[in-house]
Amino acid sequence: MRTQVGIVGAGPAGLLLSHLLHLQGISSVIVEARSRRYVEERIRAGVLEQGTVDLLNETGVGSRMRREGLVHHGIELRFGGRNHRIDFAALTGGHGVTVYGQHEVVKDLIQQRLADGGDIRFEAADVSVHETDSARPKIRFTHQGEVQELDCDFIAGCDGFHGICRPSIPPAQLKTYDRVYPFAWLGILAEAPPSQDELIYANHPDGFALYSMRSPQITRLYLQCRPDEDLAQWSDDRIWSALHTRLGDGAGWRLNEGPILQKSVTPMRSFVTEPMRRGRLFLAGDAAHIVPPTGAKGMNLAVHDVKVLAAALDGFYRKDAEQGLELYSETCLARIWRMQRFSWWMTSMLHRFDDKSDFDQRVQLAELEYVTSSRAASESLAENYVGLMRR
Repeated sequence: MRTQVGIVGAGPAGLLLSHLLHLQGISSVIVEARSRRYVEERIRAGVLEQGTVDLLNETGVGSRMRREGLVHHGIELRFGGRNHRIDFAALTGGHGVTVYGQHEVVKDLIQQRLADGGDIRFEAADVSVHETDSARPKIRFTHQGEVQELDCDFIAGCDGFHGICRPSIPPAQLKTYDRVYPFAWLGILAEAPPSQDELIYANHPDGFALYSMRSPQITRLYLQCRPDEDLAQWSDDRIWSALHTRLGDGAGWRLNEGPILQKSVTPMRSFVTEPMRRGRLFLAGDAAHIVPPTGAKGMNLAVHDVKVLAAALDGFYRKDAEQGLELYSETCLARIWRMQRFSWWMTSMLHRFDDKSDFDQRVQLAELEYVTSSRAASESLAENYVGLMRR
């Protein structure tokens, strides 16, 4: 088989890249280890920056998002038994974010790629990449019992943190930066109507909590927990009790309860690999970087990566220009490191650290007080959260 761009991974990064390339007249094939049902039901992020929303709309895959997505113009920070709203619209010139699940974005992109005649090879086994330093890199895999080889001009590694593309690069050619946090998130998906219209980030003596939602019928909630937390020890009653305690505002606000549809524990880490390229293999999304979910940046960074990569490939094919490809890693990493800083800051400001002293905890509360009382500090948070960046 032959294509211009071989893409490993049918998550939002790989699917959106394939869609953008199609709009530019560039052929691609996506190779995905999981089934279509698995990738469409995999629950991940749910907050889309303004730029992500704009890109999906501009490229024709935002119609369902516009109908079903929940537009938010602020968040609430709760600490010390009090509630403080950060007004995104007032602080950023009317911008906001949209709550729309990553798996819904994936469904929309798969539907569009298949409608456009896109080639997605689900349930591919034994996937490997070869000759990435040559002008004709290859992807080898087994599909429907047949061993296949895909000849490409370029390969995009969009296969996530545990994928095969980054490990195919010799470790000596990469520099990795890693931080593992001493806590995790216990997340639930509940069949309960949202209790209010905006997200709540709560700093509580028992630990962090996050109130979110996925639709007018489904609530998404998180509790700070240990990384080795045993879910069997968390009954539904215990989870709801902890959520009521940590999210309470002392003014009678009540959290709607309902059947818990899903429970999971999400580790917290920061990770970046540099560069995001070797020869004609380009890494994008979680294959190159991980952020703690506190800042809601994971999928948005992946979208930015593939937007940059698609533009660079368009320049190569239309103008025989390689500058965009040469600058791909540098361009992406400038934004990645800024969002790493923001995600680290949000995480550090809102979570309980067992090794911190009483002094450290009082400084943490002072930081929250400053952020919620200073327009300049609130504007900085809002600008980062909605994704308004100059580069």
